[in-house]
Amino acid sequence: MGKNNKILVPEARAQLDQLKVNVMRDKGYNVNPSKPDDVKYEIAKEQGIPLQKGYNGKLTSEQAGKIGGPIGGNMVKEMIKMAKEKL
Repeated sequence: MGKNNKILVPEARAQLDQLKVNVMRDKGYNVNPSKPDDVKYEIAKEQGIPLQKGYNGKLTSEQAGKIGGPIGGNMVKEMIKMAKEKL
């Protein structure tokens, strides 16, 4: 599961990583701020999904979604909440 997602503003990567750290900590995960993407391994372990560093081509789409969904979904929910507060 390499980093092949593209953000529209590359300079925003640090802020998005910080958002990931904050959101996932609020959900009870232990997140290393210097490696926020590593939270996916904790989620995979909880789900019983054999995610490992490096090649994970044998994972199904369903398994990958069970890992990435909670991360991205919670980040989107938080961004919507933040936008509503600014309106």
